[in-house]
Amino acid sequence: MRNIRNFCVIAHIDHGKSTLSDRLLEYTKAVTERQLQAQTLDDMDLERERGITIKSHAIQLYYPHTDGQEYTFNLIDTPGHVDFSYEVSRSIAACEGALLLVDATLGIQAQTISNLYLAIGHDLEIIPIMNKIDMESAMIDEVSEQIIDLIGCRKDEILLASGKTGQGVAEILAAIVDRIPPPKGDVTAPLQALIFDSIFNPFRGVIVYFRIMNGTLRKGDKVRFVNTQKEYEADEVGILRFIQVPVDELSAGNVGYIITGIKVSKEIKVGDTITHVERPCVEAIRGFEDVKPMVFAGIYPIENEDFEDLRDSLEKLQLNDASLVYEPESSTALGFGFRCGFLGMLHLEIIQERLSREFDQEVITTIPNVSYVAYMKKNPNEPVVMNTPNDLPDVTVIDRIEEPYIESQIITKPEYIGTIMKLCMEKRG
Repeated sequence: MRNIRNFCVIAHIDHGKSTLSDRLLEYTKAVTERQLQAQTLDDMDLERERGITIKSHAIQLYYPHTDGQEYTFNLIDTPGHVDFSYEVSRSIAACEGALLLVDATLGIQAQTISNLYLAIGHDLEIIPIMNKIDMESAMIDEVSEQIIDLIGCRKDEILLASGKTGQGVAEILAAIVDRIPPPKGDVTAPLQALIFDSIFNPFRGVIVYFRIMNGTLRKGDKVRFVNTQKEYEADEVGILRFIQVPVDELSAGNVGYIITGIKVSKEIKVGDTITHVERPCVEAIRGFEDVKPMVFAGIYPIENEDFEDLRDSLEKLQLNDASLVYEPESSTALGFGFRCGFLGMLHLEIIQERLSREFDQEVITTIPNVSYVAYMKKNPNEPVVMNTPNDLPDVTVIDRIEEPYIESQIITKPEYIGTIMKLCMEKRG
Protein backbone atom coordinates (compact mmCIF):
# COMPACT_ATOMS: atom_id res chain seq x y z
CA MET A 1 0.00 0.00 0.00
CA ARG A 2 2.96 2.34 0.52
CA ASN A 3 3.29 2.56 -3.27
CA ILE A 4 -0.36 3.34 -4.12
CA ARG A 5 -1.67 6.86 -4.74
CA ASN A 6 -5.36 7.56 -5.38
CA PHE A 7 -6.13 11.02 -6.73
CA CYS A 8 -8.65 12.91 -8.84
CA VAL A 9 -8.36 15.92 -11.13
CA ILE A 10 -10.75 18.78 -10.31
CA ALA A 11 -11.25 22.11 -12.08
CA HIS A 12 -13.77 24.50 -13.58
CA ILE A 13 -15.18 23.53 -17.00
CA ASP A 14 -12.67 24.06 -19.85
CA HIS A 15 -9.59 24.50 -17.63
CA GLY A 16 -7.91 21.56 -19.37
CA LYS A 17 -8.47 18.54 -17.10
CA SER A 18 -8.96 15.99 -19.87
CA THR A 19 -5.99 17.31 -21.87
CA LEU A 20 -3.70 17.14 -18.85
CA SER A 21 -4.98 13.63 -18.08
CA ASP A 22 -4.00 12.67 -21.65
CA ARG A 23 -0.43 13.86 -20.95
CA LEU A 24 -0.29 11.83 -17.71
CA LEU A 25 -1.44 8.72 -19.61
CA GLU A 26 1.12 9.38 -22.32
CA TYR A 27 4.00 9.99 -19.90
CA THR A 28 3.31 6.80 -17.89
CA LYS A 29 2.72 4.83 -21.14
CA ALA A 30 -0.72 3.74 -19.90
CA VAL A 31 -1.99 3.90 -23.48
CA THR A 32 -0.19 3.21 -26.72
CA GLU A 33 0.20 6.01 -29.25
CA ARG A 34 -2.43 4.34 -31.39
CA GLN A 35 -5.00 4.43 -28.55
CA LEU A 36 -4.21 8.01 -27.60
CA GLN A 37 -6.59 10.64 -28.91
CA ALA A 38 -7.76 13.99 -27.59
CA GLN A 39 -9.79 13.43 -24.37
CA THR A 40 -8.72 9.77 -24.19
CA LEU A 41 -10.70 9.10 -21.01
CA ASP A 42 -13.94 10.57 -22.38
CA ASP A 43 -15.42 7.52 -24.05
CA MET A 44 -18.86 8.91 -24.97
CA ASP A 45 -19.32 10.49 -28.41
CA LEU A 46 -21.29 13.21 -26.68
CA GLU A 47 -18.31 14.16 -24.51
CA ARG A 48 -16.07 14.52 -27.54
CA GLU A 49 -18.57 16.51 -29.58
CA ARG A 50 -19.18 19.02 -26.82
CA GLY A 51 -15.64 18.97 -25.45
CA ILE A 52 -16.90 18.35 -21.91
CA THR A 53 -16.54 15.50 -19.43
CA ILE A 54 -19.88 14.06 -18.30
CA LYS A 55 -18.73 10.92 -16.46
CA SER A 56 -15.86 10.44 -14.05
CA HIS A 57 -13.34 7.94 -15.45
CA ALA A 58 -10.90 5.86 -13.46
CA ILE A 59 -7.66 4.43 -14.86
CA GLN A 60 -4.59 2.83 -13.29
CA LEU A 61 -1.11 4.12 -14.20
CA TYR A 62 2.37 2.91 -13.23
CA TYR A 63 5.06 5.47 -12.52
CA PRO A 64 8.76 4.72 -11.88
CA HIS A 65 9.85 7.38 -9.38
CA THR A 66 13.38 8.76 -9.03
CA ASP A 67 13.73 6.85 -5.71
CA GLY A 68 13.84 3.62 -7.76
CA GLN A 69 10.37 2.43 -6.66
CA GLU A 70 7.43 1.88 -9.02
CA TYR A 71 4.21 3.52 -7.86
CA THR A 72 0.63 2.61 -8.77
CA PHE A 73 -1.58 5.62 -9.47
CA ASN A 74 -5.36 5.39 -9.60
CA LEU A 75 -6.37 8.51 -11.51
CA ILE A 76 -10.01 9.62 -11.61
CA ASP A 77 -10.79 12.36 -14.14
CA THR A 78 -13.90 14.33 -13.14
CA PRO A 79 -16.39 16.64 -14.92
CA GLY A 80 -16.04 20.41 -14.52
CA HIS A 81 -19.64 21.48 -15.18
CA VAL A 82 -21.77 22.18 -12.11
CA ASP A 83 -24.55 19.91 -13.44
CA PHE A 84 -22.28 16.91 -12.91
CA SER A 85 -20.91 17.88 -9.51
CA TYR A 86 -22.36 14.67 -8.02
CA GLU A 87 -19.80 12.74 -10.09
CA VAL A 88 -17.08 14.86 -8.49
CA SER A 89 -18.31 14.12 -4.94
CA ARG A 90 -18.14 10.38 -5.70
CA SER A 91 -14.61 10.57 -7.12
CA ILE A 92 -13.45 12.58 -4.12
CA ALA A 93 -14.80 9.92 -1.72
CA ALA A 94 -12.53 7.34 -3.38
CA CYS A 95 -9.30 9.41 -3.21
CA GLU A 96 -6.66 10.76 -0.81
CA GLY A 97 -5.53 13.65 -2.98
CA ALA A 98 -6.69 16.03 -5.69
CA LEU A 99 -4.94 17.94 -8.45
CA LEU A 100 -6.60 21.35 -8.49
CA LEU A 101 -6.26 22.79 -11.98
CA VAL A 102 -6.55 26.51 -12.67
CA ASP A 103 -6.40 28.00 -16.17
CA ALA A 104 -3.60 30.60 -16.25
CA THR A 105 -5.54 32.73 -18.77
CA LEU A 106 -8.82 32.79 -16.81
CA GLY A 107 -7.88 32.48 -13.16
CA ILE A 108 -10.09 30.96 -10.48
CA GLN A 109 -13.73 30.44 -11.48
CA ALA A 110 -16.88 29.33 -9.67
CA GLN A 111 -16.50 25.57 -10.06
CA THR A 112 -12.83 25.73 -8.99
CA ILE A 113 -14.00 27.00 -5.61
CA SER A 114 -16.97 24.66 -5.19
CA ASN A 115 -14.92 21.56 -6.14
CA LEU A 116 -12.13 22.69 -3.84
CA TYR A 117 -14.56 22.94 -0.89
CA LEU A 118 -15.80 19.41 -1.66
CA ALA A 119 -12.22 18.13 -1.60
CA ILE A 120 -11.28 19.99 1.60
CA GLY A 121 -14.45 18.64 3.24
CA HIS A 122 -13.08 15.11 2.65
CA ASP A 123 -9.60 16.04 3.98
CA LEU A 124 -7.91 15.55 0.62
CA GLU A 125 -4.34 16.70 0.02
CA ILE A 126 -4.57 19.47 -2.61
CA ILE A 127 -1.86 19.97 -5.24
CA PRO A 128 -2.45 23.34 -7.00
CA ILE A 129 -1.51 23.34 -10.70
CA MET A 130 -1.60 26.29 -13.07
CA ASN A 131 -2.44 24.98 -16.53
CA LYS A 132 -2.10 26.54 -20.02
CA ILE A 133 1.04 28.55 -19.11
CA ASP A 134 2.14 28.31 -22.77
CA MET A 135 -0.66 30.70 -23.84
CA GLU A 136 0.28 34.28 -24.68
CA SER A 137 -2.48 35.62 -22.44
CA ALA A 138 -1.36 33.60 -19.38
CA MET A 139 -1.35 35.75 -16.22
CA ILE A 140 1.01 33.67 -14.13
CA ASP A 141 1.65 36.14 -11.29
CA GLU A 142 -1.96 37.30 -10.88
CA VAL A 143 -3.34 33.76 -10.92
CA SER A 144 -0.64 32.61 -8.46
CA GLU A 145 -1.85 35.32 -6.07
CA GLN A 146 -5.45 34.11 -6.49
CA ILE A 147 -4.47 30.51 -5.72
CA ILE A 148 -2.45 31.56 -2.65
CA ASP A 149 -5.44 33.59 -1.41
CA LEU A 150 -7.79 30.68 -1.98
CA ILE A 151 -5.89 27.78 -0.41
CA GLY A 152 -3.17 29.48 1.60
CA CYS A 153 -0.24 27.64 0.00
CA ARG A 154 3.24 28.98 -0.73
CA LYS A 155 4.08 30.24 -4.21
CA ASP A 156 6.69 27.49 -4.73
CA GLU A 157 4.02 24.83 -4.08
CA ILE A 158 2.08 25.83 -7.21
CA LEU A 159 3.12 23.68 -10.17
CA LEU A 160 3.22 25.25 -13.63
CA ALA A 161 2.09 23.04 -16.50
CA SER A 162 0.68 22.92 -19.98
CA GLY A 163 -1.62 20.08 -21.00
CA LYS A 164 -1.05 20.93 -24.64
CA THR A 165 2.77 20.85 -24.75
CA GLY A 166 3.28 18.43 -21.84
CA GLN A 167 5.42 20.94 -19.93
CA GLY A 168 5.51 20.27 -16.16
CA VAL A 169 4.05 16.74 -16.36
CA ALA A 170 7.16 15.12 -14.82
CA GLU A 171 6.97 17.55 -11.85
CA ILE A 172 3.26 16.75 -11.36
CA LEU A 173 3.92 12.98 -11.25
CA ALA A 174 6.75 13.46 -8.76
CA ALA A 175 4.55 15.73 -6.62
CA ILE A 176 1.79 13.09 -6.54
CA VAL A 177 4.24 10.63 -4.95
CA ASP A 178 5.76 13.16 -2.55
CA ARG A 179 2.69 15.11 -1.43
CA ILE A 180 -0.32 12.77 -1.58
CA PRO A 181 -0.40 10.27 1.32
CA PRO A 182 -0.70 6.53 0.58
CA PRO A 183 -4.13 5.03 1.39
CA LYS A 184 -4.77 3.86 4.94
CA GLY A 185 -6.51 0.57 5.57
CA ASP A 186 -6.07 -2.89 7.01
CA VAL A 187 -5.56 -5.72 4.54
CA THR A 188 -6.53 -8.36 7.15
CA ALA A 189 -9.71 -6.61 8.38
CA PRO A 190 -13.19 -7.64 7.10
CA LEU A 191 -13.82 -6.47 3.53
CA GLN A 192 -15.17 -2.93 3.16
CA ALA A 193 -15.37 -1.54 -0.39
CA LEU A 194 -17.12 1.64 -1.52
CA ILE A 195 -19.06 1.53 -4.82
CA PHE A 196 -18.38 4.78 -6.69
CA ASP A 197 -19.76 3.91 -10.12
CA SER A 198 -21.37 1.17 -12.19
CA ILE A 199 -22.17 0.51 -15.84
CA PHE A 200 -24.46 -1.93 -17.62
CA ASN A 201 -22.95 -4.34 -20.11
CA PRO A 202 -25.51 -6.31 -22.18
CA PHE A 203 -23.28 -9.43 -22.13
CA ARG A 204 -21.83 -9.38 -18.61
CA GLY A 205 -24.61 -7.65 -16.65
CA VAL A 206 -23.77 -4.86 -14.23
CA ILE A 207 -20.07 -3.99 -13.80
CA VAL A 208 -19.43 -2.31 -10.46
CA TYR A 209 -16.45 0.02 -9.81
CA PHE A 210 -15.24 0.19 -6.21
CA ARG A 211 -12.46 1.39 -3.94
CA ILE A 212 -11.38 -1.02 -1.18
CA MET A 213 -11.06 0.71 2.20
CA ASN A 214 -10.24 -2.41 4.27
CA GLY A 215 -9.74 -6.11 3.61
CA THR A 216 -9.03 -8.15 0.47
CA LEU A 217 -11.34 -9.24 -2.35
CA ARG A 218 -10.55 -12.41 -4.32
CA LYS A 219 -12.11 -13.94 -7.41
CA GLY A 220 -14.80 -16.46 -6.38
CA ASP A 221 -15.51 -14.81 -2.99
CA LYS A 222 -19.10 -14.66 -1.76
CA VAL A 223 -19.95 -10.98 -1.35
CA ARG A 224 -22.87 -9.00 0.07
CA PHE A 225 -24.06 -5.51 -0.89
CA VAL A 226 -24.87 -3.96 2.49
CA ASN A 227 -27.66 -1.59 1.40
CA THR A 228 -29.70 -4.06 -0.64
CA GLN A 229 -28.61 -7.14 1.43
CA LYS A 230 -28.19 -9.10 -1.84
CA GLU A 231 -25.49 -11.80 -2.02
CA TYR A 232 -23.43 -12.82 -5.05
CA GLU A 233 -20.30 -14.60 -6.11
CA ALA A 234 -17.43 -12.54 -7.53
CA ASP A 235 -17.14 -14.03 -11.04
CA GLU A 236 -14.38 -11.61 -11.98
CA VAL A 237 -12.43 -8.89 -10.20
CA GLY A 238 -9.89 -6.69 -11.90
CA ILE A 239 -8.20 -3.33 -12.32
CA LEU A 240 -9.15 -0.49 -14.63
CA ARG A 241 -6.43 -0.01 -17.19
CA PHE A 242 -7.34 1.43 -20.60
CA ILE A 243 -9.34 -1.81 -20.82
CA GLN A 244 -10.49 -3.94 -17.88
CA VAL A 245 -7.74 -6.34 -16.75
CA PRO A 246 -8.83 -9.33 -14.58
CA VAL A 247 -6.67 -10.15 -11.52
CA ASP A 248 -6.95 -12.83 -8.81
CA GLU A 249 -7.17 -10.48 -5.84
CA LEU A 250 -7.31 -6.81 -4.84
CA SER A 251 -6.51 -5.52 -1.37
CA ALA A 252 -7.08 -2.36 0.71
CA GLY A 253 -6.22 0.93 -0.97
CA ASN A 254 -6.90 -0.31 -4.49
CA VAL A 255 -9.50 0.70 -7.05
CA GLY A 256 -11.04 -1.93 -9.33
CA TYR A 257 -14.16 -3.53 -10.75
CA ILE A 258 -16.26 -6.59 -9.92
CA ILE A 259 -18.60 -8.60 -12.15
CA THR A 260 -21.14 -10.81 -10.38
CA GLY A 261 -23.57 -11.46 -13.22
CA ILE A 262 -26.21 -9.09 -11.79
CA LYS A 263 -28.81 -8.48 -14.48
CA VAL A 264 -31.22 -6.27 -12.50
CA SER A 265 -29.93 -2.74 -12.18
CA LYS A 266 -32.07 -1.98 -9.08
CA GLU A 267 -29.81 -4.26 -7.03
CA ILE A 268 -26.88 -1.85 -7.22
CA LYS A 269 -26.76 1.45 -5.40
CA VAL A 270 -23.87 3.82 -5.94
CA GLY A 271 -22.45 4.69 -2.50
CA ASP A 272 -23.21 1.19 -1.15
CA THR A 273 -20.63 -0.97 0.62
CA ILE A 274 -19.44 -4.41 -0.56
CA THR A 275 -18.46 -6.89 2.16
CA HIS A 276 -17.93 -10.65 2.58
CA VAL A 277 -20.86 -12.92 3.47
CA GLU A 278 -18.79 -14.97 5.97
CA ARG A 279 -16.96 -12.10 7.67
CA PRO A 280 -19.05 -8.96 7.17
CA CYS A 281 -17.80 -5.50 8.18
CA VAL A 282 -19.37 -3.87 11.25
CA GLU A 283 -20.65 -0.74 9.51
CA ALA A 284 -21.17 0.54 5.99
CA ILE A 285 -18.92 3.28 4.62
CA ARG A 286 -20.38 6.75 4.59
CA GLY A 287 -20.16 7.68 0.95
CA PHE A 288 -21.75 10.69 -0.67
CA GLU A 289 -24.72 12.81 0.21
CA ASP A 290 -28.03 12.07 -1.47
CA VAL A 291 -28.40 14.29 -4.47
CA LYS A 292 -31.13 16.91 -4.67
CA PRO A 293 -32.60 17.52 -8.14
CA MET A 294 -33.09 21.17 -9.10
CA VAL A 295 -35.06 20.93 -12.36
CA PHE A 296 -37.97 18.61 -13.12
CA ALA A 297 -39.41 17.59 -16.48
CA GLY A 298 -41.75 14.89 -17.75
CA ILE A 299 -40.27 12.37 -20.20
CA TYR A 300 -42.82 10.48 -22.30
CA PRO A 301 -42.37 7.84 -25.02
CA ILE A 302 -43.65 8.89 -28.45
CA GLU A 303 -45.62 5.59 -28.71
CA ASN A 304 -47.49 4.47 -25.57
CA GLU A 305 -46.40 0.83 -25.99
CA ASP A 306 -42.75 1.89 -25.52
CA PHE A 307 -43.41 2.79 -21.87
CA GLU A 308 -41.78 -0.38 -20.43
CA ASP A 309 -38.75 0.00 -22.73
CA LEU A 310 -38.33 3.56 -21.51
CA ARG A 311 -38.48 2.35 -17.90
CA ASP A 312 -35.69 -0.19 -18.61
CA SER A 313 -33.58 2.46 -20.35
CA LEU A 314 -33.94 4.91 -17.44
CA GLU A 315 -32.98 2.14 -14.99
CA LYS A 316 -29.81 1.35 -16.92
CA LEU A 317 -29.00 5.03 -17.32
CA GLN A 318 -29.43 5.60 -13.59
CA LEU A 319 -26.75 2.95 -12.94
CA ASN A 320 -24.30 5.12 -14.82
CA ASP A 321 -25.66 8.45 -13.55
CA ALA A 322 -26.88 8.16 -9.97
CA SER A 323 -27.98 11.82 -9.90
CA LEU A 324 -30.93 11.05 -12.22
CA VAL A 325 -34.17 10.70 -10.21
CA TYR A 326 -37.44 9.53 -11.76
CA GLU A 327 -40.95 8.35 -10.87
CA PRO A 328 -43.92 7.28 -13.07
CA GLU A 329 -46.59 9.84 -13.90
CA SER A 330 -49.41 10.12 -16.41
CA SER A 331 -50.79 13.01 -18.40
CA THR A 332 -54.11 13.35 -20.22
CA ALA A 333 -52.37 14.52 -23.40
CA LEU A 334 -49.25 12.32 -23.43
CA GLY A 335 -50.32 9.13 -21.64
CA PHE A 336 -47.88 7.30 -19.35
CA GLY A 337 -44.36 8.57 -18.77
CA PHE A 338 -41.91 9.58 -16.05
CA ARG A 339 -41.32 12.70 -14.06
CA CYS A 340 -37.53 13.05 -13.87
CA GLY A 341 -35.37 15.23 -11.64
CA PHE A 342 -32.13 16.71 -12.99
CA LEU A 343 -29.30 18.77 -11.51
CA GLY A 344 -29.69 21.46 -14.17
CA MET A 345 -30.63 22.20 -17.77
CA LEU A 346 -27.45 20.73 -19.28
CA HIS A 347 -28.04 17.52 -17.33
CA LEU A 348 -31.57 17.32 -18.79
CA GLU A 349 -30.25 17.84 -22.31
CA ILE A 350 -27.54 15.19 -21.89
CA ILE A 351 -29.98 12.59 -20.49
CA GLN A 352 -32.35 13.17 -23.41
CA GLU A 353 -29.46 12.80 -25.87
CA ARG A 354 -28.15 9.64 -24.15
CA LEU A 355 -31.62 8.02 -24.19
CA SER A 356 -31.73 8.60 -27.92
CA ARG A 357 -28.17 7.43 -28.71
CA GLU A 358 -27.56 4.63 -26.25
CA PHE A 359 -31.07 3.14 -26.01
CA ASP A 360 -32.82 4.26 -29.24
CA GLN A 361 -35.52 5.92 -27.15
CA GLU A 362 -37.05 8.93 -28.87
CA VAL A 363 -38.95 10.86 -26.20
CA ILE A 364 -41.11 13.92 -25.70
CA THR A 365 -39.89 16.18 -22.90
CA THR A 366 -42.23 18.62 -21.18
CA ILE A 367 -41.19 22.15 -20.25
CA PRO A 368 -38.82 21.96 -17.24
CA ASN A 369 -40.23 23.28 -13.96
CA VAL A 370 -39.80 23.00 -10.20
CA SER A 371 -42.14 21.66 -7.50
CA TYR A 372 -44.26 23.91 -5.29
CA VAL A 373 -45.83 22.96 -1.96
CA ALA A 374 -49.39 23.95 -0.95
CA TYR A 375 -50.97 23.80 2.51
CA MET A 376 -54.76 23.47 2.84
CA LYS A 377 -56.98 25.44 5.22
CA LYS A 378 -58.52 22.31 6.72
CA ASN A 379 -55.12 20.67 7.26
CA PRO A 380 -52.48 23.44 7.45
CA ASN A 381 -49.61 21.10 8.51
CA GLU A 382 -50.00 18.58 5.67
CA PRO A 383 -47.96 19.63 2.58
CA VAL A 384 -49.36 18.88 -0.89
CA VAL A 385 -46.66 18.71 -3.56
CA MET A 386 -47.57 20.28 -6.90
CA ASN A 387 -45.49 19.28 -9.90
CA THR A 388 -47.59 20.86 -12.64
CA PRO A 389 -50.16 23.69 -12.78
CA ASN A 390 -52.84 20.95 -13.10
CA ASP A 391 -52.09 19.82 -9.54
CA LEU A 392 -53.03 23.23 -8.10
CA PRO A 393 -56.05 22.78 -5.79
CA ASP A 394 -58.95 25.25 -5.82
CA VAL A 395 -57.76 28.67 -4.59
CA THR A 396 -60.55 28.82 -1.98
CA VAL A 397 -59.22 25.81 -0.02
CA ILE A 398 -55.54 26.86 -0.02
CA ASP A 399 -54.04 28.29 3.15
CA ARG A 400 -50.61 29.14 1.65
CA ILE A 401 -48.20 28.11 -1.12
CA GLU A 402 -44.43 27.78 -0.76
CA GLU A 403 -41.94 27.88 -3.61
CA PRO A 404 -38.39 26.55 -3.62
CA TYR A 405 -35.50 29.00 -3.43
CA ILE A 406 -31.74 28.67 -3.19
CA GLU A 407 -29.19 30.35 -1.01
CA SER A 408 -26.24 31.24 -3.19
CA GLN A 409 -22.91 32.95 -2.85
CA ILE A 410 -21.80 35.21 -5.69
CA ILE A 411 -18.09 35.83 -6.10
CA THR A 412 -17.26 38.70 -8.41
CA LYS A 413 -14.89 41.51 -9.25
CA PRO A 414 -15.89 44.90 -7.77
CA GLU A 415 -16.70 46.42 -11.19
CA TYR A 416 -19.56 43.97 -11.80
CA ILE A 417 -21.39 44.45 -8.48
CA GLY A 418 -23.90 47.01 -9.80
CA THR A 419 -24.97 44.88 -12.76
CA ILE A 420 -25.20 41.73 -10.63
CA MET A 421 -27.36 43.49 -8.02
CA LYS A 422 -29.68 44.64 -10.82
CA LEU A 423 -29.90 41.08 -12.14
CA CYS A 424 -30.67 39.71 -8.65
CA MET A 425 -33.46 42.25 -8.16
CA GLU A 426 -35.00 41.46 -11.56
CA LYS A 427 -35.01 37.75 -10.66
CA ARG A 428 -36.59 38.43 -7.23
CA GLY A 429 -33.27 37.83 -5.49
